[in-house]
Amino acid sequence: MADHRNGNRQPPNGKATGAGNDYTIDLSKFSIRLKTLYSHWNEHKSDLWTSSDVLAIATPPPSEDLRYLKSSALNIWLLGYEFPETIMVFMQRQIHFLCSVKKATLLDVVKAPAKDAVGVEVVMHVKAKNDDGSTLMEAIFRAIRAQSKLDGHDCLVVGYIAKEVPEGKLLETWAEKLKNVNFQLGDVTNGLCDVFAVKDKEELVNVKKAAFLTTNVMNNIVVPKLENVIDEEKKVTHSALMEETEKAILDPSKAGAKLKSDNVDICYPPIFQSGGQFDLRPSAASNDELLYYDSTSVIICAVGSRYKSYCSNVARTFLIDANPLQSKAYEVLLKAHEAAINDLKSGNKASVLNFNLQNQTNNTKKQNFSLLLADTVIVDNDKTEVVTSKSSKAVKDVAYSFNEDEEEEEEKSKRKDEANGTDAFMSKTTLRSDNHEVSKEELRRQHQAELARQKNEETARRLADLMIQIDQKNEAVLFPIYGSMVPFHVGTIRTVSSQQDTNRNCYIRIIFNVPGTPFSPHDASSMKFQGSIYLKEVSFRSKDPRHISEVVQQIKTLRRQVVARESERAERATLVTQERLQLAGNRFKPIRLSDLWIRPPFGGRGRKLPGTLEAHVNGFRFSTTRPDERVEVMFGNIKHAFFQPAENEMITLLHFHLHNHIMVGNKKTKDVQFYVEVMDVVQTLGGGKRSNYDPDEIEEEQRERDRKNKINMDFQSFVNRVNDLWGQPQFSGLDLEFDQPLRELGFHGVPYKSSAFIVPSSTCLVELIETPFLVVTLSEIEIVNLERVGLGQKNFDMTIVFKDFKKDVLRIDSIPSTALDGIKEWLDTTDIKYYESRLNLNWRQILKTITDDPQSFIDEGGWEFLNLEATDSESDHSEESDQGYEPSDVEPESDSEEDDSDGASLVESEDEEEDDSEEDSEEEKGKTWEELEREASNADREKGNESDSEEDRKRRKVKAASFGKSRARPGSSRPGSSVTKRSKLR
Repeated sequence: MADHRNGNRQPPNGKATGAGNDYTIDLSKFSIRLKTLYSHWNEHKSDLWTSSDVLAIATPPPSEDLRYLKSSALNIWLLGYEFPETIMVFMQRQIHFLCSVKKATLLDVVKAPAKDAVGVEVVMHVKAKNDDGSTLMEAIFRAIRAQSKLDGHDCLVVGYIAKEVPEGKLLETWAEKLKNVNFQLGDVTNGLCDVFAVKDKEELVNVKKAAFLTTNVMNNIVVPKLENVIDEEKKVTHSALMEETEKAILDPSKAGAKLKSDNVDICYPPIFQSGGQFDLRPSAASNDELLYYDSTSVIICAVGSRYKSYCSNVARTFLIDANPLQSKAYEVLLKAHEAAINDLKSGNKASVLNFNLQNQTNNTKKQNFSLLLADTVIVDNDKTEVVTSKSSKAVKDVAYSFNEDEEEEEEKSKRKDEANGTDAFMSKTTLRSDNHEVSKEELRRQHQAELARQKNEETARRLADLMIQIDQKNEAVLFPIYGSMVPFHVGTIRTVSSQQDTNRNCYIRIIFNVPGTPFSPHDASSMKFQGSIYLKEVSFRSKDPRHISEVVQQIKTLRRQVVARESERAERATLVTQERLQLAGNRFKPIRLSDLWIRPPFGGRGRKLPGTLEAHVNGFRFSTTRPDERVEVMFGNIKHAFFQPAENEMITLLHFHLHNHIMVGNKKTKDVQFYVEVMDVVQTLGGGKRSNYDPDEIEEEQRERDRKNKINMDFQSFVNRVNDLWGQPQFSGLDLEFDQPLRELGFHGVPYKSSAFIVPSSTCLVELIETPFLVVTLSEIEIVNLERVGLGQKNFDMTIVFKDFKKDVLRIDSIPSTALDGIKEWLDTTDIKYYESRLNLNWRQILKTITDDPQSFIDEGGWEFLNLEATDSESDHSEESDQGYEPSDVEPESDSEEDDSDGASLVESEDEEEDDSEEDSEEEKGKTWEELEREASNADREKGNESDSEEDRKRRKVKAASFGKSRARPGSSRPGSSVTKRSKLR
């Protein structure tokens, strides 16, 4: 018996129906099986039911997982359906049901049959939707105690299914209360198994139909597929064979079985094993290794199907060019299998027989082999019926011989065995002949075909002796050098190119990686063999331009693949080792969010597939239907988690910013994002705009809003459940919680190459829509400098300086000036110090100056050199007798000292050749810089021209360079100057 996943919803004719329900319960069958349950319970109470006075069976919530639960089996066996989240308590005088309103309405029809069959009263406890059922459970416990008093039992034993872990709030509450009440608990699993073991006629029909489907799949799908793969030497994985077989079970018509697909399911994912890795347990799984069918190999196949929740199973072992040990072992197993079936009598004890044998060979895929045979058998009082016997396990049907050179020896050994009176080991000589007589004409035709094949291969080898060849398997290129084909690994090739001269001669030129040359440093092998001679370059000439072009393309493609693989391997080597993901399993049901897309996407040229995100014990797992597309994100590796619902965007997303890099496909990343598009991008034919009065378009817009709201709600539910999981004590040290960006504080800017909407959150500054993503942790920010502020600018830039001065600053360009006040307010609220400047600064040089001499940086006021207000104040209080400025006398000079100061300038100048010497600045006469600029601005305004003149730009450049020199050599001044004037940044 098993849980009921597909749901047998077809009501039998003439059966009682619950009011207002499409489900029906067969009352006559219910009466008979209820009587069977009570009689078996009373008869075997001490040995199989652990002396239980009460049976408490709790059925968990529905699940799509394949599982075999005794509680679900009892539901289906007794009532015909699985009743999830239902508690059944069987007592000698009463049966209590704790369930929802709809289930109680359906179960109401069993009250009279239960009274007539075993004389018990059925009591319904109807649970409200949001009720945990505690009050109703107390009522059931009071009824149990009342029965105990009537029976005179001091110590009451309550039987339950010990191995079934409670799932859901209702069952968890029930299990907790059951343990806390003063009842002795006993496991009744053995009693239920013994009850289910005896099948009635209807159950036997279901088992036979399941066996019919299983044998049809094995004979019509599995065996022909294996023969085709082996005969044509195809490369197929075990998992691919599993998927194809599973589809055939779920669609019986593919296997030639006329059964309704609604009534069938798989017992377990079909099992295919070969290549020396065998697992004979029923829980074994098909791996992603290729099917191995070389000589002396063994292939194990196991298929199981269900019909109306009744199972059938068959397993077969196929031998490929079996050696004597394998042949003898299979013969022994077959005889033991037949003997075991013959000994299957009612009352006999069953046992398990497994073979694990070893070949004398060094090939690991041939050294170990296992043999497995399994059938479904119905044991009656007077006979035993193998219902899967149509799937042959005879030696001649499971042993294949493909080695034609050994056929004659095999025939001789057969004659010898027959002469000695022993049974010969029959096998399929070839798949196409199947042991039929082969005529001489057929043999001659086969021999001629083989000669033609050999002649073609010989000719091809002879003609290709002096041609460049590509060995894809070994990743090598074979060059003809002095009449011999010399292999070079493609990793040794640096560049390959081709060209054609006027005489239509084509040349191919290959340059190798030679140690000691630029971009080719000494590697481990060159250091080890220092006396070796290396080939630097070779050139070949050909009359065939097409062949040259193909060779160049093949070498480049192969080299690109190898470089990509080695690069990925090198990146993986730098990854921090993560802890192993602990799957939820029976501890709790994983939290799932389906139909998601991932960024960065997986590699490959195939169609991208959506996947499912699951929250397990210590991390997330995202997987698609492809076995190689899987990503695991550990909770301990998550630095920040974000949830951003769709409002003005097209996607709703979950984003994880990590402490350490992980691999997504072949990409190394610290940011992983899972998202769903909330609406489809539709372009109306004709380019017309939507009409506000078109009913169809209004309905379409409403559907889009509903879809967006549903997606946002699904994401919000997932986030809430994960936050509850992170709130448990074992995750308190991680300080994890989903953060939601504050959209009202957002602003537009260019963090990388394109404009994006950047949004602050409580802990970060993020941009999660455009790639590459932007995630800046606020606690890692030292200061923020707002650059190009003022002077009538429409935009300004934001420079973020991190506490780690070795890290480059982050610049966000082209922020609208309208967002300036809002950004200042946000920075001030989050306790981040910010400055303003009117030019972009050379931050790399500034940080280098700070790290070279941090004490001088602190002594000079630290970051206050960025403070424009302090600079303006100092300029305003400078002496009125400051040296003037004469434009006609300014001649930029250049010497070694000024060149050095230029390189250390803190301001990015457009023309580094225009410098202002300190001597010139001392001899300037006339108005100050501020007065001159103020007059120039006023003059431009009067003329209606806001653009700067060439002379103004030149003055600002000279002044900027002067400021850079004054910062590079603090305290330096011209002898005789009374006041060291500090230039003001404009």
